[in-house]
Amino acid sequence: MPALLGLALAASVAAGPVASESSLPIPRFVSLRSGEVNLRTGPGTAYPVEWVYQRRRLPVEVIAEFDTWRKIRDWQGTVGWVHQSMLDGRRTARVMEIERVLRRTPDENAPAVARLEPGVIGELLACEPQWCRLEVKGYTGWLRRGEFWGAYDGESLE
Repeated sequence: MPALLGLALAASVAAGPVASESSLPIPRFVSLRSGEVNLRTGPGTAYPVEWVYQRRRLPVEVIAEFDTWRKIRDWQGTVGWVHQSMLDGRRTARVMEIERVLRRTPDENAPAVARLEPGVIGELLACEPQWCRLEVKGYTGWLRRGEFWGAYDGESLE
């Protein structure tokens, strides 16, 4: 039964954005609610824990749903199941690869507000076509979309 469920869910994810059991779009970005979240191999406590996230507010992508369980993917492509109570609808972003400059306005030549190390997590406030506005530890500014993980290309947030 778990193998058949996995095949059915994989097929639905491959098809693109769809309605889900919760009536929320799939895929969608959310964040981890707790500083300790178990990632399981299947949708239930009977499935083994494959990984434990220890980073509150880490952005993850919900790619499937089954009952109260959500199949998620992280910025590295790791996939597994978590209980819906461990997820928060608050949008966050994870700075990628190298140090990035948080800018005062959405312009490459705008003054710097802060320098952000790879792995830093900030709250996603708004997105325009090429830039998104973030708040990171009291600093608010703009990053180009390719400089972080946590928003879809072309996605508009207000």
